[in-house]
Amino acid sequence: QVQLVESGGGLVQAGGSLRLSCAFSGDTGYMSTMAWYRQPPGRGRELVASITSGGSAYYVDSVKGRFTISRDNAKNTLSLQMNSLKPEDTADYYCHADYWRWGARNDYWGQGTQVTVSS
Repeated sequence: QVQLVESGGGLVQAGGSLRLSCAFSGDTGYMSTMAWYRQPPGRGRELVASITSGGSAYYVDSVKGRFTISRDNAKNTLSLQMNSLKPEDTADYYCHADYWRWGARNDYWGQGTQVTVSS
């Protein structure tokens, strides 16, 4: 099993920056791709960015050039640097990990951290 704990959310003005962190622990050796998802108010959860265990990153179009995902396996930390924030980035942000063991895949989620961007 894996435990994921997010931190770093808060209130920021449009154009500002925030850095989210996700500390992971447990059987981390079985984790593969990690990702950040977000859930805006009244909407479903959506992928923001992902990163493989080898460091290959993917971003949805709406955050390309503004957000940077990074992963430090030695420090057991996943991060999301968010710059040039927009009101539409307001959401609860969740850390996610794919976990593979015994040929089966499991999903692990953090508890979420709230990001509010004021206009």
